[in-house]
Parts: sequence; C-alpha cells; structure tokens
Amino acid sequence: MNALNVAEYTHSLGLQAKTASALMAKAPAAIKNKALKALARLLRESVAALQIDNAKDLERAVANGLAEPMVDRLKLSPKVLETCAEGCEQLAAMPDIIGEILGMKQQPSGIRVGQMRVPIGVFGMIYESRPNVTIEAASLSIKSGNACILRGGSEAIDSNKALAKLVQRALAEAGLPEHGVQLVQTTDREAVGQLIAMPQFVDVIIPRGGKGLIERISRDAKVPVIKHLDGNCHTYVDDPCDIAMAVKVADNAKTNKYSPCNASEGLLVARGVAAEFLPKIGAVYAAKGVEMRGCPESLAILASVPGAQLVPATEQDWSEEYLAPIISVKVVAGVDEAIAHINHYSSHHTDAILTRDHMHAQQFLREVDSASVMVNASTRFADGFEYGLGAEIGISTDKFHARGPVGIEGLTSLKYVVLGEGEVRV
Repeated sequence: MNALNVAEYTHSLGLQAKTASALMAKAPAAIKNKALKALARLLRESVAALQIDNAKDLERAVANGLAEPMVDRLKLSPKVLETCAEGCEQLAAMPDIIGEILGMKQQPSGIRVGQMRVPIGVFGMIYESRPNVTIEAASLSIKSGNACILRGGSEAIDSNKALAKLVQRALAEAGLPEHGVQLVQTTDREAVGQLIAMPQFVDVIIPRGGKGLIERISRDAKVPVIKHLDGNCHTYVDDPCDIAMAVKVADNAKTNKYSPCNASEGLLVARGVAAEFLPKIGAVYAAKGVEMRGCPESLAILASVPGAQLVPATEQDWSEEYLAPIISVKVVAGVDEAIAHINHYSSHHTDAILTRDHMHAQQFLREVDSASVMVNASTRFADGFEYGLGAEIGISTDKFHARGPVGIEGLTSLKYVVLGEGEVRV
C-alpha cells in the first residue's frame, strides 16, 4: 500500500468511525451489553481457532529474534482469552454511566445546572505486542458508547485480525454498526502518522507500548493524547513492617510476571528492617534468578545470600524500567527518604508501601505523586480488571482528564445541562 493509498484508507476508517460514533452514543445499555456478552461467548467458542492465528505471530516473532518478554506478551493462551471474556462480562454487568446527570443544583435565578456524562466520540488506539488489548479496547469502547480505530503492532497482526472479526460479529449480532470498532488492517507505519493527524474524525489518541512509540505519538499527534511513558514502579518496605508479608508482596510485585508495566522495578528498604528483610527477599530473588542492582549498603547485607546475582547500581538504575528479572535495591533512612526517592525517580505509575505504621501509610498515600499509590499490596494490582473497571484501555500517568487505569469513565466527557421553566436573565 503506497502513501496515497494509506492516506485514503485511514481517511475512510475515520469517516466510518465518525458515522458509527453517533449510533454507538445513543445505543441503549441493553444493546451494548448484548454485544459484550456475545463477544465473551465468541471468544470462548474460538479459543482453538485463535491460537492457530496466534501461532503465526509467535513463530514470526521468534524467527525475527524478538526478546523473550516481548514474545510472552504476544501469547493468547486459554487463560488470557478467558480473562478477556470475563472482562467483557464484567463490563456488561456494570451500570451504564452514559447519560447520567451529576451534581444538579438550583441556582438563585431558578435554573438548575448539572453535568451529563457523554462518550468522547471516536478514539484511536495505537498499541504494541499484546493482542488481548484489542478485546480490552473494543469492549470498553462498546460499553462507553464510543467508536474506535485500533492499530495493533505488526508483530500481532494475525491475532489482531482474528480478534477484530469476532468483535464485528458481536456488534452485528447486537444490531450495532460494525464500524463501531475497526482494526487498521495494514502494518504500514504511515497509517499511524495519518491516524494521529485526523482531528476531524478522531477525538483522542491512546498510545500503549514502548517509550519510543509514545514519545513519537506525543510529539506528532494533532489530537489530544492519553499516555504513560514508563512503568518504573517501586515497593517500599517500611520500619515497622510485617517481614513475612513484606517478603511475600515484594516477591509477587517483581516476579509474578516480569513484562507488565506494573511490575516493581525498584525495592526501597528502611534501614531499621534491612538486616532482617534483605537476606530473606534476597534468597527468594536468588532462587528465581533475579539480578539485584544495589546501593553499597544493600549489597553488603545481600553478600551473605548464596547464589545471589549482585551488581552495583548506577544512577541510571534508579530510573530504569527493566521488564526483566532485574530489580534495583536501595536502603533508605525511612519513609521521608523513600517518598523523596520515588517522586524523583519513579514514572508516577504505581508505588507501594509495606508498613504497620498507620501514619506512615497515610503520609505515603498523600505525598507520593503517582497514578496509583498502595498500602500493603502488590503493585501488580494496578490493572483495570483488578480495579473492577472490567478492563482498561491503558494506564495514564497524565494528570489531566484521566489518571491511572483508564476504564469507562476515562473514555467519557461531561457536558453542562441546564433545566429551566422559562427563566430569563436580567
């Protein structure tokens, strides 16, 4: 497809999405829920067929030398597909917030003023690797009454095409426009350039992928962008804390899965508990092959751990998103130093404190400037499905419009509504 054809193709996608968005916006809750339930059923019925298409992507990825964490992100296992189906059903069971009126107040003039929740219109989503994002984005688009244009990575093209067909079947089954959810069928990168420069059709762009992709979208887009650049998340082990619980949570936050953006990349430990805690977590990480890049104080304590992979940390390590079995480790004086370190080095995605001190927990919640802040829980919970949003379109580290996991509300806007009985302004 040459540049002219790509431009014409994306223009047609935009026009179709804009037309479909009016129909999606006024669809009754029952119809949208019917589409979501149909999609859940189709996903379960199509596991074997989807894995055949997914295998093509996996074989190509391995042949092209894609890194193991990236290959892992491509997999459409039965468990992944069941989670997608459950997400659709969870969304279908949730109340429909479109059209709800908030904060209606009587004014001295006699008019009543409030705000109505409405769909954004058309969102474009550009994402890499994980093909399950196709279902998450499509299902949230349906529930929120939006139309969307999805552009997945070239490495997942066969999987994404197969999933998009199921979405369009579900839309048709419910009587919704098939163009309510469209997948860009070409892997030509020019399609991205076109998609992010169509404000006449697209109301917001949501990039989800590597730092390079998101920086490019943020720089070149001519429509608003909802984004996060990095997932440099931290777990801080406080003094005092439940040591056994801290080991369990710090283990899960790092090793439950290495590739997601909500895995902890930094471990901060209060000096008062470091001598007791670090050898225990060090033994766990050593057994799982996790490399620890530590400050001198932490390395001195960890040196006694058999088989520990220890490396002196550099300044860059404090800011690094590894997406791999590597974690930075630093001993800090206490909660104040931990908060200062996180606010300086973190990507403001998700940070957690493990503590028995209520005042420290409250201080951490107030002062850590991140989209999700947790007490005594694994950072791996920072996820739309786990937050009860049904699914997420991504995790925003922006401060305007949407922050944290972006679910239905993040894909809506508010407009003012005024109710009167013939009032005139004097």
